[in-house]
Amino acid sequence: MTLADPTEATGSLGATALEARGLGKRYRRGWALRDCSFRLPAGRICGLVGPNGAGKSTLLGLATRLVTPTEGDLRVFGVPVDDPSAMPRFAFLSQDKPLFKRFSVADTLRMGQELNPGWDMAAAERIVRSGNVPLEAKVGTLSGGQRTRVAFALAFGKRPDLLLLDEPMADLDPLARDEMGSLLMSEAVERGTTVVMSSHMLAELEDMCDFLLVIADGRLRMAGDTDELVPAHTLVTGLAPDGTPPADLTPHSVVEFRLQGRQFRALLRPGGPLAPDWEVSEPSLEEVLLAYLRSPDAEPLFTHDARVEDARIRTEGIAAA
Repeated sequence: MTLADPTEATGSLGATALEARGLGKRYRRGWALRDCSFRLPAGRICGLVGPNGAGKSTLLGLATRLVTPTEGDLRVFGVPVDDPSAMPRFAFLSQDKPLFKRFSVADTLRMGQELNPGWDMAAAERIVRSGNVPLEAKVGTLSGGQRTRVAFALAFGKRPDLLLLDEPMADLDPLARDEMGSLLMSEAVERGTTVVMSSHMLAELEDMCDFLLVIADGRLRMAGDTDELVPAHTLVTGLAPDGTPPADLTPHSVVEFRLQGRQFRALLRPGGPLAPDWEVSEPSLEEVLLAYLRSPDAEPLFTHDARVEDARIRTEGIAAA
């Protein structure tokens, strides 16, 4: 067993919940994830964003030991993810939420109790009952929202320090999704649980997450605190009569440049004063995310809290206080 820093291992304030260094996974068809290095502080609600096939599920598979890395290192609260002591620290909920359809809800919770030494039956039953889900009902007779609630009850009943979610609400209607989102937030805040949630619902992430990991083409494009990532960018609109980027853009780090007739629209990280004739506005989180996903050649951006020393990828950091 590898010994870890005791502060890291306890999940206390200032600990790192998840840390990757040069992490990568290669299949026969090529690299699914490459040169992935980041740090996720404990206690954060982290959105994992990227298009289909970007590497999100691979990263979650590596964190849950369902996938073996080709290269690099991944640690959970300072302990290598393949260390037996890491297993009780996390819970994983996949999109298909595999449950035994012939089990009753009560049977399902008892199974969770038998399989997890630190099981919190009171919390699991509270989550189920707050949604008016009958304990005697068979899982196969439940609605999608009710099954998701039972799956969340299993995850939180384990009392994990780290909760990993792979698009857990993708199959729910807007009302059920809002209900499950509120449940997730209240339970995570009450317990201080670190959450990593993969989702395509960008508006959902903006409301729930205070930390982001953005992946495209198997590489990490952006990582860090949303309160720092979004304000680091500016949207500008101006004239481009000849259809090329104006010289005034040169001092700035341009994430995305798009032409709209004789005008251009650009998302950039300012490197100095902006041209006085440009229209300037603050972008939304969705606009920033989409720009990075559409622009794979843009320089990656990490905030201070997300950076790892001696990371194997080249990143441009935000000046941190």
